[in-house]
Amino acid sequence: MYLKKVDGPRQVTLPDGSVLSRADLPPADTERWVASRKAIVVRAVAYGLLSQSEALERYGLSEEELALWTSAVLQHGEKALKVTTIQKYRQP
Repeated sequence: MYLKKVDGPRQVTLPDGSVLSRADLPPADTERWVASRKAIVVRAVAYGLLSQSEALERYGLSEEELALWTSAVLQHGEKALKVTTIQKYRQP
């Protein structure tokens, strides 16, 4: 079996005991960002599977966008990433 050489770990173990690997990440050409895909990217950055700069480059995100996703997850959990509930969690 051939393994592509990558910088950093191939997989990380999350606090709940589950394993997040590079194969679980959304494709680099993702255009439709549903809450579950956003959450995977946030978890990958938070637990060291991807660096923040690597995530920004790979997915074409801005620093502000990734920071908003991260703060939403930290403050309200992954449900805050759903587009239909953004209004509920936004501060005036």
